[in-house]
Amino acid sequence: MKIAVAGATGRVGRHVADILAERGHDVVAIARSTGVDLMTGAGLDDALTGVDVIVDAASWPSPEEQAATEFFVTAVRNLQEAGVRAGVRRAVVVSIIGTDRFTGGYGAAKIVHEREWRNGPIPVTVLRAAQFHEFVGQILEWVTQGDVAYVPEMRTQLVAARAVAEEVADLATAQDVPELREIAGPREESLVAIATLLAARRGEPLKVQGVHNQSDPDAAMQASGGLLPGPDAVLAGPTFEKWLESSG
Repeated sequence: MKIAVAGATGRVGRHVADILAERGHDVVAIARSTGVDLMTGAGLDDALTGVDVIVDAASWPSPEEQAATEFFVTAVRNLQEAGVRAGVRRAVVVSIIGTDRFTGGYGAAKIVHEREWRNGPIPVTVLRAAQFHEFVGQILEWVTQGDVAYVPEMRTQLVAARAVAEEVADLATAQDVPELREIAGPREESLVAIATLLAARRGEPLKVQGVHNQSDPDAAMQASGGLLPGPDAVLAGPTFEKWLESSG
């Protein structure tokens, strides 16, 4: 099969591209570095020529809701328009578990991302993933002030980006696929406890303090388990601790 991967240099997309290539598929990498711009549509027609399936693993670097929403709306519409012209049969979109429960921020932008695909002309499967193992280090960078990391209280079921990519590759190449699927790690974790473990493994003199941000309308939802997977989710290892050990 010929499969185009939007966001092919990103956290999940690069793994998706590698896995599909390893399985013998013809992979088209869609990224600015390959000369394709999702925002302007430049290069999309050429990139999607002969493509059977689009994988949309593109992301926006800022958590700011308006900018992220504008990116997703523009990118999806450009992908759909070029995809229709190219005869693309279907798409697989990477999203976030619990995104339909967010009232603002990046999570709310992902609701729009999903909606744009579902309302478009190309049949789509949405894969909602739990927070990535790789996400924890980024969180520590965002919330550290001096020698204290103020980590949001969150119940989560962290999953490796590579495991998510494997599920994406399966969905992109299967015959009968659902409209929605979830994937998460093998067990529930506390983000505060996991961040504490990461800081200790790094040898950083950080005090990790759990916080409940009263100004965040989604804080209670995250702390109470709103981002945990449903009973039918695919559960994939490794645990965060084993992933940390294997990643050196």
